[in-house]
Amino acid sequence: MERKRRFPINLYNRLEEKLRNKSEENNAEAVAVETSAAEEKKIKCPKCGKMVERDRVVKHKYICYECGGYFRVKTNNRIRMVADPKTFEPWFEDMEVSNPLDFNGYEEKLAAAREKTGLKEAVTVGRCKVFGDDIVLGVCDSRFMMSSMGHVVGEKITKAIEHATELKLPVFIFCCSGGARMQEGIISLMQMAKTSAAIKKHGDAGLLYCSILTDPTTGGVTASFAMLGDVIMAEPGALIGFAGPRVIKQTIGQELPEGFQTAEFLVEHGFVDGIVERENLKKTIHFLIRSHQCVGKKTYNAFGEEAANFQFALSENLKEQSWNATPRTAWEKVKAVRQVDRPSAMDYMSHIFDSFVEAHGDRGFNDDKALIGGIGFIGEQPVTVIADLKGSSFAECQERNFGMPLPEGYRKALRLMKQAEKFNRPIVSFVNTSGAFCGIEAEERGQGEAIAKNLLEMSGLKVPVLCILIGEGGSGGAIATAVGNEVWMMENATYSILSPEGFASILWKDSSRAQEASEVMNITAQDLKRLGVIERIVPEFGGADAQTADAIAGYMKKHIMEFLAKYNDMSGEEIAAERYQRFRNF
Repeated sequence: MERKRRFPINLYNRLEEKLRNKSEENNAEAVAVETSAAEEKKIKCPKCGKMVERDRVVKHKYICYECGGYFRVKTNNRIRMVADPKTFEPWFEDMEVSNPLDFNGYEEKLAAAREKTGLKEAVTVGRCKVFGDDIVLGVCDSRFMMSSMGHVVGEKITKAIEHATELKLPVFIFCCSGGARMQEGIISLMQMAKTSAAIKKHGDAGLLYCSILTDPTTGGVTASFAMLGDVIMAEPGALIGFAGPRVIKQTIGQELPEGFQTAEFLVEHGFVDGIVERENLKKTIHFLIRSHQCVGKKTYNAFGEEAANFQFALSENLKEQSWNATPRTAWEKVKAVRQVDRPSAMDYMSHIFDSFVEAHGDRGFNDDKALIGGIGFIGEQPVTVIADLKGSSFAECQERNFGMPLPEGYRKALRLMKQAEKFNRPIVSFVNTSGAFCGIEAEERGQGEAIAKNLLEMSGLKVPVLCILIGEGGSGGAIATAVGNEVWMMENATYSILSPEGFASILWKDSSRAQEASEVMNITAQDLKRLGVIERIVPEFGGADAQTADAIAGYMKKHIMEFLAKYNDMSGEEIAAERYQRFRNF
């Protein structure tokens, strides 16, 4: 560690320059191989090393049909992948280039890169349409000095974002870089702050900024515009990191584990929303445009005609089953909601929402699988969805930590809810947890602070928030995502200060009295409706299971649409004030 702290920064810079030059040499060799192979209609895959048919690779969006490895894509090819034909309008192509440090040979190196690539600089920016919707598009190209960020790259990106802010357009940038441009030294470093400041202004205007990380994305670009997207996507297998693996190895001599700094690694560790494959790229961009509403739009019932005409109808069989159901005791309900085969949030969501795309990670540590979130659509109306998941098998229960979120789970939920507020999306939260995880790692990472921050921020959200308890609602772990304008409970769900076992242990020093405790704790939906803690009881039509899940979801969908519609004429301040007063009344 001492050696790392004292490592001379100028030596680090020389190392990075050396590695970049080596990378450029390798890239030049790859281009030579490609040119030669093109004559033979063959090209070498950068991943598996096999010679593959060029035409098949191109048709397959520059993906190796042998191993699935991704080829790096030239600027024009990237634009063709995502933009509607003949709609791309390049901006700021003739910016003046200078040599701010009078670095020897820099002008010649720039001229050589222009000659080799046919590009003016390492990034191309402009306006285009994606399925008819306007966006501002930026594409970095590794062939141009490894797409390192000099002052022209920083200026083009900044001006594009500023112009997008004026035009009220979303921005999508395909990031690729070896890092800062060493020949420009400290001036290159300033581009990190400059591009970040432009993104902040664009975001403050309520506009969408998305980055798509491609191979490789490293250095100062990673530490600026690449990792500041409202949504961050990555191509499969892309190398992504602040310091590249060779820099790490040569700087501190540390060997990196297999799969380190890949796109998949970043998703697992919470820094990227998800992996996007090239065949889905254009559709994903269009989904993001449509799910992030226009600036100032305050409608919450843009369902479209088909969804608006949705009718909930109960079969005669379920009606009879519901009428004949025997009321359950509190303890029977406790046992029922703990059953592994009880329908999960995903079972209901698949019927309520026409589509759902999950977003991953808290952007700080991990992607907690006990608590998921993303964007769903009811007809044409986007909704941010948060949900606890316990798992439907023992293996999945272990993977999802039995539905007990860690701090990063609550931070992920809050990130997505704050994003919903920015883009005027209502929020629906499905609560089903025995409680927040109480292990050592949860305390080390600030479990109490994470829950408290959620309560603080949720109380002031300026969009409608609906919370539905579908199983267990355990203590602070449940209320962390249950601060809603309305809170509903399923007929046999429970919501309590802690488990009956814990209640009996604390008050009576005897956990075996859990059944007795459940009867006096007032934890059922019927108890809490009487106490005014919830607004609605969702019927289970005899009991939640695989046969009734569709009907329960239909009931929810009908009433969720009614809930959203009533907020159309309310301002964000009024919506937040209503929620504040709801909890103030307790």
